[in-house]
Order: sequence, then C-alpha cells, then structure tokens
Amino acid sequence: MSGLTRRGLLRASAGVGVVAPFASLAAPAFADPTELTDLDIALPPATDAVTPFRLNVPEAALIDLRRRLAATRWPERETVTDASQGAQLDRVRKLVHHWLTKYDWRRLEARLNSFGQFRTKLDGLGIHFLHVRSKHQNAIPLLLTHGWPGSVVEFLNVIGPLTDPVAFGGQTEDAFHVVVPSLPGYGFSDKPSSPGWNVTRTANAWAELMRRLGYRRFIAQGGDWGGVVTAELAKIKPAGLAGIHLNFFSTFTPPIGDPPTKEEL
Repeated sequence: MSGLTRRGLLRASAGVGVVAPFASLAAPAFADPTELTDLDIALPPATDAVTPFRLNVPEAALIDLRRRLAATRWPERETVTDASQGAQLDRVRKLVHHWLTKYDWRRLEARLNSFGQFRTKLDGLGIHFLHVRSKHQNAIPLLLTHGWPGSVVEFLNVIGPLTDPVAFGGQTEDAFHVVVPSLPGYGFSDKPSSPGWNVTRTANAWAELMRRLGYRRFIAQGGDWGGVVTAELAKIKPAGLAGIHLNFFSTFTPPIGDPPTKEEL
C-alpha cells in the first residue's frame, strides 16, 4: 500500500464489485481443545465477548518441530538445472536449514503479542483477530483479510503506517483503525466442525465482527481468498460498509443459455 493515502484508498474502493462464486474455503486442521497435548496451543474459549488473547507456543512444540526438520528424508536431486520439475532440492534444503537453525519463532510471537490480539465467537465459531486502534481522531475503521496460504502476519508491516501515518510521513487524515481477522481454520481461529463456512458466511461473520467492535462505518481490503471474501462483503452490502479495495480481482462469465445439442456441435 506504499504511496496510497486514505483518500486514495477510499477513491479506489468506490464502485468496486466482484462476483465471488466459490463454494467453500479450504482450511488446515486445528487441534481439538478437548484433546490438547503438551505440543498444542491452548486457546481461550471463544464467547460472544471480545476476549484478549496472548500467544505462547509451548517450548515442547518448537523442540518437536526442530526434531522433525532435522529428520527430513531428502529425495534425489532433479534431473534439470531449472525449476521446470518443481522446487529445486538445493533451494528447499536451504529453506529447511534456515528454518531449523536461524528462524526465531519467539521473535514473531513477541511481535504478534505487541499488537492487540483477541478471540470472539462469530456464528458459532471462535475467530482470532488483531485490533489496533489509531490514536488519531476521525480514523476510519479498516478490515483487512488475508489469503491462502497466509495469515494475519501478511499485514504486520502496514499496521504502523495505517494506524499512525504521521510517524511515517503521512497526515492525520490518512489514519485507520485496523482489524485483521484470521480466516476460519487459519492461524488461531477455530476450525469449522461441519461444512458450510463459504465466503458468504465468512463475509457475514466479518460484518458482525465490525458491529461487535462498535464500528458503524468501515471499509474493507483483501487479496487472494481475502479478496474473494472482501468482494462478497460488497455483494451482500452489510450496513456500514462504505467501500472495498482489492488486490485480487476475479470475474467469471455466467453460462449463456442451454448447452449446444449434438446437432448444433
């Protein structure tokens, strides 16, 4: 969002519309809180209240991850010198080596905890989100939705410039209150236990989240699956949604009439 002021974002969001026909959101599994082990993250039970959430991954889980990375059984090298056969072995081994020896999870954990993290129950499902209010008067609430495979981490670098633009060379009128939810089944949101969490249901949950936080007028932004959910928000037109901004734009041509017969073919 470099170089884009709040006024520019509002102008860009006006009149944007996308049909989002996708049936469901793919989501990774998440531990059943009734079957937690010392490797699992204990999440606070989600209720209709907005509950502060502080992340603390068990050290045993990090030790287990490093053990599994170190025990990787590598395949043979590809037979070409480029990536035409997929991810190259040397590159993947370097990635795993970095993950095993240099990546600092506790640093990211502390950074996430430096923002306001919360959980609340929306349409029966516990949803995790970041909520960072601007200190500037008249800041506009902004809902940011990540994609797949992704998480709220995608937005950490823009929370500061969005909530405190003056500190980054902007103006007070460019300020936003930022809300960044984790999609169902992602991050520290609960995994749905039954089908039905499609983009429409997710968009309605996001609208309820903004109402629950007391925001009567807001704008929304998203890319990838977040773009699909954000476009669906525009489609259902919840009260208070003033506009959307997408960095993932999809259009689909609807079928025209009946399929051709054999004679017509």
